[in-house]
Amino acid sequence: MYFFLKRALDILLSGIALLLLLPFLIPIMLLLRLTGEGEVFYGQERVGRQGRKFKLLKFVTMLKNSPSIGTRTITTKNDPRVLPLGRFLRKTKINELPQLINVLKGDMSIVGPRPLTTETFSFYSDEVQKVVIQNQPGLTGIGSIVFRDEEAILNVSGKSAHDVMRQEIAPYKGALETWYDRKKSMPVDLGIILLTALAIINPASQLHCRWFPDLPRKSLAHRMGEGGPRAG
Repeated sequence: MYFFLKRALDILLSGIALLLLLPFLIPIMLLLRLTGEGEVFYGQERVGRQGRKFKLLKFVTMLKNSPSIGTRTITTKNDPRVLPLGRFLRKTKINELPQLINVLKGDMSIVGPRPLTTETFSFYSDEVQKVVIQNQPGLTGIGSIVFRDEEAILNVSGKSAHDVMRQEIAPYKGALETWYDRKKSMPVDLGIILLTALAIINPASQLHCRWFPDLPRKSLAHRMGEGGPRAG
């Protein structure tokens, strides 16, 4: 019953959101077409449920050859590959809105583990990978809320972006996604949707720690400039 209700909610929310946002999305698409490199959408291969690959849609924010230069599929804060308009779209998360199409198609769900590239997915342990691919990847999720400023963590570390991702972010994010797999239910999903909306309004909010007191905890405050248990 949970999976039936979840899919019904995905179709309802993504369909309504796309209709309501269309007048807002059209000007953005025109701006992207007229600026940067003239591209509007970017489809990047991600790992989905049961390990199936799919093209995750985003508004273009970076140079076309970005995956072949610099930190490849990992983006850091103030990344020189990001286009001027792309900085605004990434900061406000507007670049993620085309993923509503992925949700409507069934590639993704509103709530679930963050869909990763093959490279970043490989940073998870084999045990975590098996858990993660049991779920439909999500537009948002507990990992996305806790790690909402992941680029900042990568930027301030003295290590390479790949080392930080593999050694610090992936183990904690994997623990969060494993927690979600154990706790998934409609009340948990609805709570995550609400927490996502609150995090957009107040990015510094740590309400998720109080809402879900049994979340795995790990302090990355030395990387984020915040107090308490969290990660970006």
